[in-house]
Amino acid sequence: MQVLIALSRLFALVNASALTMGRWLGAVCILLMVVIILTQVFFRYVVGLGLAWPEEASRFLMLWSAGLMIGSAYRRGGFVAIDLLAALLPRLLQHFLTLVLFALAMIILWKAWQIGLREVGGLAGRFGTDSLNVPTSWDLSSWRKVPKSWQMASMLVGIGALIMVTLELILREVIALLGRADALPPISDQVVLGSE
Repeated sequence: MQVLIALSRLFALVNASALTMGRWLGAVCILLMVVIILTQVFFRYVVGLGLAWPEEASRFLMLWSAGLMIGSAYRRGGFVAIDLLAALLPRLLQHFLTLVLFALAMIILWKAWQIGLREVGGLAGRFGTDSLNVPTSWDLSSWRKVPKSWQMASMLVGIGALIMVTLELILREVIALLGRADALPPISDQVVLGSE
């Protein structure tokens, strides 16, 4: 039991740290997305020249912000219908139902992970974006199209975060089913490498 509790605390620490970093990076993506959209508004409506790249860059950043932040939203929970049903059940059945649902979620996430790997490494990921380019030399004399696989990798990052959070939550439910829920600290967004 002590090993399970220690493992649960390790998962909690790793997830809290990684998800906090993901939220910050996701916020930076959103900030850059807003700047890019405002740039497009300026050029389209003030200068009268619509740029080709801002829409695609915004979409790229939107996907990355979602991939980086989705684990935090999932870890906080809040599935209203499931929570209401679980609240009507005895404690032991609550934990059992939650464990079954997390196990089903893990199966679905594993399948999503496999699909994501195929998309990133497959045919679609080999093509370049329509209007986003990155420099390939230090003197900025040569450029190449951003591969779509870079955009699709955001899906893998998000699914990876969901898998890690689901593993943590499954472990917490197993410990609760074994009668030691009191040994588990509450899930907090503030726990980051002991700096709280």
